[in-house]
Amino acid sequence: MRALILALPFVVAAPAAFANFDRCVAGLRSDAAAKGVSGATFDRAMAGVTPDMKIIEAMNNQPEFKTPIWDYLGTLVDDEKVAEGRAMLRQHASTLAAAESRFGVDRHTIVAVWGVESDFGKAKGRWPLVQALATGACLAPRRNAFFKGELISTLQIIQRGDVRADRLTGSWAGAFGHTQFIPSTYLRLGVDGDGDGRRDLVDSIPDALHSTANFMDKAGWVTGATWGYEVRVPRSYSGATGRNPKRPVSHWAGQGIVKFDGSALNGTGNAGLLMPAGRNGPAFLVFKNYDAAFSYNGADSYALAISLLSDRLRGRPGVQGQWPTDDLPLSREQRRELQRLLIARGYNVGEPDGAVGSLTRAAIKDVEGKIGMEPTGRPGEKVLRALKGGRL
Repeated sequence: MRALILALPFVVAAPAAFANFDRCVAGLRSDAAAKGVSGATFDRAMAGVTPDMKIIEAMNNQPEFKTPIWDYLGTLVDDEKVAEGRAMLRQHASTLAAAESRFGVDRHTIVAVWGVESDFGKAKGRWPLVQALATGACLAPRRNAFFKGELISTLQIIQRGDVRADRLTGSWAGAFGHTQFIPSTYLRLGVDGDGDGRRDLVDSIPDALHSTANFMDKAGWVTGATWGYEVRVPRSYSGATGRNPKRPVSHWAGQGIVKFDGSALNGTGNAGLLMPAGRNGPAFLVFKNYDAAFSYNGADSYALAISLLSDRLRGRPGVQGQWPTDDLPLSREQRRELQRLLIARGYNVGEPDGAVGSLTRAAIKDVEGKIGMEPTGRPGEKVLRALKGGRL
């Protein structure tokens, strides 16, 4: 849950602020005390904490805004993720049934959030929350109030004892646990799902899944309603697009818009017309439940990943329209294949795990240059075909 912090670029503070990090942290002690955090809790949690500039770098490279949407969806809504999600539906059927009954949010959506946020618990994040949030509070001046608030919320969690301090690792923004709640959201919406009297989103899957259902419910989820569906839009259409403004379904039907299969539009309530890749890409009619998914993270690419993955888990098709690119995205298995081929040609890309980091991007840039492509470092089908075809 990286919501509320994605939209603005970050500017690193001046070197003097970095030098005065300890003074900044000392000033936070009184702010924490005003929120009920004892001096002992603060001192134990902050002992030895130093700023990490890699956190600032991560703030300025957010995939929801820097990655083409077809690449973003390519790894989050691939066949592998769908198979894993269906296994989770079976394995945690009783927990999910209880969450559905308690909050009215369907199990497919809950599991989709889990899969996108942490790959079903396999990627919860590596940053110690206290360090990440203290770095943001002292070195990201445009959003230091946000980070300061989340740091204090983290200290409150530690003081309450729901989650051990050494288990509080997550994203650079402070999101943690199976479904990546930021600390203030955890305090507000985290619930006990396993009946042990604690709210542990790190080591209790029931707590995490129930808390996610509670979040979606409080975000306005409409039980039994659709998030939306893919549509066909006439080439002559020149009106508004986007999650908002929303209009009655009859309005969109009057514009000549139909479902992708050509059938008539349906759905309760107003809807927006989403064209995430512009007029030449797939289009979707999105309803209130899409907004609930959007509120979890604050990015259309993210909300679409949740929505489309939930559909795939129900057995429905994924995106059927064509993305406006001649270099199709790669699934996670294809990315692993790409990395293995790069390793075979002598490139150091680390473990072939499908995660495209700086080493893999550097290798791809080199390959792109050798085959006459613009060196972007993007893992696309063209580079994979070139490597498989022995063009190097």
